[in-house]
Amino acid sequence: MPSSYSKNAHAARGRFVAVLYFVFFLLALCFIDASPASAIPAFARKYGMPCSSCHEAWPKLSPFGQQFKDSGYQMGNERDAPIYQSPAYWPIAFRTTPNWHLEHNHNLPVDDGEGGTTSANVTNHGFDLSGVDFLTAGTLAKNISFLLVPSMENDGSFGIESANVRFSNLFGSSWFNVKVGKFELDNLLSEKRIMTLSNNGGFYQNYHFQPYVAPGQPSGIYLFGLGDNQLGVEWMGHTANDHTRVSVSMLSPVDGNPNLQSGIGTGAAGNTYDVFLAASQAFEAGSLGLQRVGGFAYVGHASTYPKFTSDGAGVVGIGNEPFYRAGFIGMWYVHKLDFTTMYFYGHDSVFLGTNTPSNAGTAGLPLGAHAPTWNGGLIETHYNVNPQLVFINRYELIRMSQQALDSNPGNTGNLDALTLGFRYYPFMSSRVGLAFHNEYSIVWQRNVNVNTTTNLPFGLTSSSLMFGFDFAF
Repeated sequence: MPSSYSKNAHAARGRFVAVLYFVFFLLALCFIDASPASAIPAFARKYGMPCSSCHEAWPKLSPFGQQFKDSGYQMGNERDAPIYQSPAYWPIAFRTTPNWHLEHNHNLPVDDGEGGTTSANVTNHGFDLSGVDFLTAGTLAKNISFLLVPSMENDGSFGIESANVRFSNLFGSSWFNVKVGKFELDNLLSEKRIMTLSNNGGFYQNYHFQPYVAPGQPSGIYLFGLGDNQLGVEWMGHTANDHTRVSVSMLSPVDGNPNLQSGIGTGAAGNTYDVFLAASQAFEAGSLGLQRVGGFAYVGHASTYPKFTSDGAGVVGIGNEPFYRAGFIGMWYVHKLDFTTMYFYGHDSVFLGTNTPSNAGTAGLPLGAHAPTWNGGLIETHYNVNPQLVFINRYELIRMSQQALDSNPGNTGNLDALTLGFRYYPFMSSRVGLAFHNEYSIVWQRNVNVNTTTNLPFGLTSSSLMFGFDFAF
């Protein structure tokens, strides 16, 4: 049982965090009447348009911004051509976020000093810096566009976030557009344009969830995130007004990792390919604005053991087993308020769900093994007080409907996540965008760890409090 001192200290810390958050909130309100927001870098400089044309609140796209993206970053006028621009024009932007954040973990597994594991409450806070994205995109010629995003993590490591070429309006039709390279899946709810940035809230839990084999044993035979950029080719078609959208992608099953490596030591999944499908329909709802509903499905494969090894690492993966992700999504607008709703379904092969190589067949499975399945949900709201201030709220839940093992407690891996925050834009010009970002996010997970001292499962609660300046130049 915690002592009265630890209870009081935890309560005092909670009051301090609440007061600090309220002070920053008041500070932002003081700026509401500042000059109106204008444009964002790169495309704003190219077309001389206000940022509100493509963004409801940067980086979230407006319907016009989505249509501009779907058209291959083209307006259909003479400014699309690269040669139209002055030689001094450089279509590139840099984005980073200096910030202060506090991370608190309740029931974090730690060593007990006797060779076992126990749990503790751990808190860290201080000033920090996000990585840096180098964003460049535009047209190479009429109906040929590109996107390149080299990215540097805050530890100095470097990678390619996105790199693709798109051929638009093939055969003179908006129904024939082909993209090749590394790109974000055609998710209506884009994780690359997410408006929350903290360690807990900076991604969608449903997009990255994988079930636990048992408390303390996460599924690790493959890695996949629906929000991750993937390597492959995409066909995308849409009506002229972009109300109807359909896309199909064929992807290498490596979760976006280069050199045909899955990143888990078993190599690519036997030279197979994954498929992602998405479709949506928009409709006007009178004065409320444009509403959109859609669905998506990902049919994936992962290898369960390597065909060859080199220096102990897998070279070619075989024993491919399937996994599925699917869902329905709605994007609803009521004047200044918009909210997104999503239902999510996940299914893993019994071999993937239990971290079991499939070369021994079902005889190699542990006793009471099943293919884990789960259901998830999301609701995310944005309230645009004015072009400079937007309030954000998101709640996600994940519920296991079938555990990987009969011996698991029924709620092993169940998750709830709540994120609250606001972004204030003191100004925005065609050269730079700045947002004062404020966020609190908390995640509750059930029975994901084991206390080896008592041999009892326990959950983990983690929270993030973040204040920072998100800017692009």
